[in-house]
Amino acid sequence: MSKKILRKKLINIRRNNFVDQAISFVHFKKILRKYNLKNNINIGGYYPVNSEISCLDVLEILEKNNFKISLPITKKNNNMDFYEWSFQDSLSISQQGIPEPNTKKKVIPDVLIVPLVGFDRYKFRLGYGGGFYDRYIGKILRFKKILTVGFAFSFQEISKVPLNKFDQKLNFILTDKEIIK
Repeated sequence: MSKKILRKKLINIRRNNFVDQAISFVHFKKILRKYNLKNNINIGGYYPVNSEISCLDVLEILEKNNFKISLPITKKNNNMDFYEWSFQDSLSISQQGIPEPNTKKKVIPDVLIVPLVGFDRYKFRLGYGGGFYDRYIGKILRFKKILTVGFAFSFQEISKVPLNKFDQKLNFILTDKEIIK
C-alpha cells in the first residue's frame, strides 16, 4: 500500500476513534529519567490538530517544572524550526491551520516530541507527507544528538511503515497504553 493511501486510511481511523486523551506524564518522565535529563533542557512539542493525541498536558507540567518549551513554525520548502514558547504566550494560526508561537527566539530542542499519523514497532513513523519532521531531525542530528519521542494512540500502530531514504527512526514511541523502546 502506498504511503499516500495508508496515510489517508490512518487519518480516517484516528478521526473515527479519537478520544480527548493525553499521554501520561508518568511515562514521559520515565524516558527523561532514563537519560538523566534535567529541567535545564528544551523540549520541542507540537500543538495538536486533526485529532492528534495531545502533548499539551505533558508540556504544561514540564514548564511548571522549569523546563523550556518550544513549538515549531513551518516555512516554505517543507522546512521548520522550533521557537521558544510558554503557555502564557499567544499563538498565531499558520496557513496550514496550526497554532504557532509568536515569539521569534529560535531554539534547538534537546528532546523532540513528534506527532504521528501511524507508526510501527521499529519506531518508524508515518507523518502527513510533507517531510517536515524527518528533514528537521536529519538536519539537527548532523551536529547535535537529540532524543525523539513520538506520541500516538495505540490504534495508530501498523505492522510496517513504508520507508524511503529520508525517514528518521525515533528513539521512543509513547502511546496511550505503552512505551515502545
